[in-house]
Amino acid sequence: MTVLPPFRRSDAPDFAGPLPQAVDLCIIGGGVIGISTALFAARAGLRVCVLEKGRVAAEQSSRNWGWIRVQGRDVSEIPIALEAQRLWHGLEAEAKGRLGLKQIGLSYLARTEADLAGQAGWIAQAARFGVSTRMLSRAETLAALGQPRGPWIGAMHTPTDLKAEPWQAVPELARMARAEGAVIVEHCAVRALERSAGRVTGVVTEHGPLRAEQVVLAGGAWSSLFLRRHGVDIPQLSVRCTALSTGPLPQILPTGAVDDRMAMRPRDDGGYTLAPAAYAELFLGPDVVRHLRHYLPLALSGEFDTYLRPPAPKGYPDAFSTPRQWASDQQSPFERMRILDPAPSIAHVSELKRRFAQAYPQMGAVTTAQAWAGMIDVLPDVVPVVDHVSALPGLIVATGMCGHGFGIGPAFGRILADMAQGRAPGHDLGRFTMARFFDGTRLRPGPNL
Repeated sequence: MTVLPPFRRSDAPDFAGPLPQAVDLCIIGGGVIGISTALFAARAGLRVCVLEKGRVAAEQSSRNWGWIRVQGRDVSEIPIALEAQRLWHGLEAEAKGRLGLKQIGLSYLARTEADLAGQAGWIAQAARFGVSTRMLSRAETLAALGQPRGPWIGAMHTPTDLKAEPWQAVPELARMARAEGAVIVEHCAVRALERSAGRVTGVVTEHGPLRAEQVVLAGGAWSSLFLRRHGVDIPQLSVRCTALSTGPLPQILPTGAVDDRMAMRPRDDGGYTLAPAAYAELFLGPDVVRHLRHYLPLALSGEFDTYLRPPAPKGYPDAFSTPRQWASDQQSPFERMRILDPAPSIAHVSELKRRFAQAYPQMGAVTTAQAWAGMIDVLPDVVPVVDHVSALPGLIVATGMCGHGFGIGPAFGRILADMAQGRAPGHDLGRFTMARFFDGTRLRPGPNL
C-alpha cells in the first residue's frame, strides 16, 4: 500500500498543541532537523516545543530520495554521517520497524575513467574514517544492480549505506519525541523573535508569545527569510528538484544507485523512487541577484546541473512580492504559504520512466504512482550552517543542508540539542560556521558526488 506523504494529505494536523507559555528550547521548523533536535533535547530533560507553520515533514523532509549515506559526503560531514547511521539503527529498533530503514547499500555509477578516478579520490580521503566503501568492476556493478542494460564501467559502492521512507520516518520520529515530552504544534507559524537586553528570550507566533531560554531555527528553505527579518543575511537559496515513485514492479534492483542522469532505489511499497541525478531549477528572485557573487565559483565549475527559471511563484520565500519585513502583530509570509509545494517537472517525470525502462526492460511497463517536487535549501559551498548566531545570542541556526538533511538529520539533531545545553557538540563544526561567508574565508565547495 502506498503511504501518502504529509503534503498530499488533507486530514487534520497530527500535532495540535496547545502552545505552552515557556520552554527551555523552542524549535522553529518541523522537518527532520527540528524533530530530531526535539527528540534528543526532550530525552536530555529539556522542556521542548516545536513550532511548524504547516505540517511535520511536509516540505523537503518528506520529498527527498530517502538515502542515508556516508558515501560521497564532504570530509567534514563523514564523522557526523557515521553517527547518524548508528542513530538511525537505534531509532528503527525503538520504532519497531516503522521508519522503513533498510541497509541496501548505495552505488555511484561511473561512465568514464574520469568518473572512476574521482570516486577513488574520495575513497582515499575517507579511508581514515573506516568507511566500508570500495570500487566495483563493471561485472560487479551489473551484478549488484540486478543485471541492467547500462554503459557503466564500474562504481563506488558503500554496502553499509541505508535508506528509509521519509514520509513515514519523520512523522514517526515526531511521535517518539512527543512520547518523550516534547510539545509539537502544527499550523503555528513563528512571526518573529522576542529579545531583551540584546538576547533572544522567546518567539512571537500567530497564536501568541512563547518564552524560551534557547531557540533553534531549522526552517529549511524559509530560514534565510526569517533571519533577514532580524538583520542577519546569509547567502542561502533554494532549488526545485523533481522525483517520482513508480507503481509496483519486480524487485530486481536491490540497492540504491545514481549516475550523472538518474537516481533510483527500491521502496517498501514494491515500486522504486526515481529522480534526476543533479538537475535542479533556480527560480529568479531578489536573493538570487543579491547572492550571485557567492555562487559564481560554483556555477562556473560546471559540476552542478542547475538552470535559471522565471521569477519565483507568488508566496515563495524568494518571490519578488514576498515581504522581507513585517510586524510581529501582522500576518507573516509563513502563514500565507503553509506548505511550499512546487509542481514537478512533467518532462523529467516522463524522461525518468523512459530511462528506467531502458535500463530494466525485464521489469515491464513503468507507471507513475506519484510525482512531486521539493525546494532544497542550498549554500554556495554545498555544506550547511550549524552555528550560534553571534548577532542574536540565544539563537542557533541549522540550515542549508543542500539535500543531505534527511540522512544526517538525527546526528545534527543530537548535536543541536547539546549546543542548546551549552555542551560540546562532539564533532568539529568549523566547516559549518556562519562567519565563513563574511570573514574573507575562501569557500571550498564540497564534492559533487
